[in-house]
Amino acid sequence: MSIATELLSMLERFAQRAPLPRVRALHLPPASAAAGKEGEFCALELDDGAIGLSYVLLDDALAQLAAGVEGFGLAGADALAVAREFAQGAGVRRLLGFAAVNALAACLFARAGFVPGGTADSTGLIDPQPGDHVGMIGLFPSLPERIVRAGARLTVVELKAHLAGERDGYAVTLDPRRLADCNKVLSTSTILLNDTVEAMLACCARAGTLAVVGPGAGCLPDPLYKRGVTLVGGTRVVDRAAFVEALREGRRWSEATRKYALRRADYPGFAALLDRAAAG
Repeated sequence: MSIATELLSMLERFAQRAPLPRVRALHLPPASAAAGKEGEFCALELDDGAIGLSYVLLDDALAQLAAGVEGFGLAGADALAVAREFAQGAGVRRLLGFAAVNALAACLFARAGFVPGGTADSTGLIDPQPGDHVGMIGLFPSLPERIVRAGARLTVVELKAHLAGERDGYAVTLDPRRLADCNKVLSTSTILLNDTVEAMLACCARAGTLAVVGPGAGCLPDPLYKRGVTLVGGTRVVDRAAFVEALREGRRWSEATRKYALRRADYPGFAALLDRAAAG
């Protein structure tokens, strides 16, 4: 069973226990923000205020979303039906499905009274040390220098051929098999959307620390933990109105959100969250 189908199976169980909120709105960044971090994610908001994020800079997804925002039939839609597109759809529909998956996870967390611990560490708490071989899935522009400066060896795996090559103190490769020698791995959450997650995680079998981080890492983490991930780092919206306004205007939304780092050992598990939500 794939990660997508596992996530949908859990959300189906959630729906069997209690009515789920419907979709309130889709929020998009302006096209002018596409060149920066402020334009990388859309947000799907549910009637209860839960918000799920999804990366929009794959192919021409943002342009398609902007052109069809009134025609996707999202306002008032069944959130679970939208989420099913993550496992069954393609292209923009799959991207929207992933946003719904993340929004429903946020809904479950809220109903269960579960708040993941916060962090300001952008390296997913991998704590690079001399002697470590750190793998990075997706080039995080601000992090290689920090990792190399700590005395660790760094190998970056990318899908973009023009980024491959030797850099100052580290290598960028297109070959995910190079991750097999890494004892610590940091991955972008975009692997959940670009159909590489299963293959990438399978290459990280020797990593004692394996972190998947990014605003799009808001899904239920159980399938990732089952595949060796030790930490999921996502983004939680704490001021809905300020967040939506900032995103739609292409401004930084960090003040309206909190980054979190959820270690596998600190996670109660889906079944426990479901019971807590039902009891509440």
